[in-house]
Amino acid sequence: MLRLLSFALFLATWWIAALFVGGAKLPPPPAVLEVMIAEASSGALFLHLGATLARVTLAFVLAMSLGSAIGYLMGRVRLADKLGDPWLILLLNLPALVVIVLAYIWAGLTEAAAIAAIAINKLPTAVVTLREGTRALDRSLDEMASVFAMPRWRAFRHVVLPQLAPYIAAAARSGLSLVWKIVLVAELLGRPNGVGFEIGVAFQLFDTPRLLAYSLTFAAVVLVIETLLVQPFEARATRWRPRAA
Repeated sequence: MLRLLSFALFLATWWIAALFVGGAKLPPPPAVLEVMIAEASSGALFLHLGATLARVTLAFVLAMSLGSAIGYLMGRVRLADKLGDPWLILLLNLPALVVIVLAYIWAGLTEAAAIAAIAINKLPTAVVTLREGTRALDRSLDEMASVFAMPRWRAFRHVVLPQLAPYIAAAARSGLSLVWKIVLVAELLGRPNGVGFEIGVAFQLFDTPRLLAYSLTFAAVVLVIETLLVQPFEARATRWRPRAA
């Protein structure tokens, strides 16, 4: 009920602001809804949303897989940490726009370049989170696994992975929120479809209702995925932790 109340308050504020500012700069909710329905009826809305979600999925899986492996290696092996730390600092501070532009220059305006650029921007956050999680592993549990002569994969599955689960969940949540933002920039600069592409077209035409229609639809999809997938996964990954009273 509180979420519905918050949503109703947002709509009311938007409608009142549209009355004061004017429909040219801030169209009221019915005008934006009309554009949403028209774009959905033509199929364009679902086409562009699907393209964006596909890029988000591929880039997120790629970045999480590589980032988790590299972060675990850096947390376990001191030499790997020393060698990788300067590059990690560089990637953390390199603007996303620079990575995207360089990817398009070097690999062309291709799908692979866009996905690689998005994944590279997300990669360092996953590496840092998993590295810190690996450093925080309980060494006594490693010793226990060695004493009982547990196979390496079984020890990783039953001893290491449960301890890393909260860090994986944190990396997934923060990384996904980053990917949502970066994918729009990548589409705006060099893809012929997607929500970012449509936002760029609407900007060039000064079509505010269309811009808001795609932006709000994208935001709604993000909220649904966050509520139905990310939050339950995070809650399950951290269910063993004691809750504050």
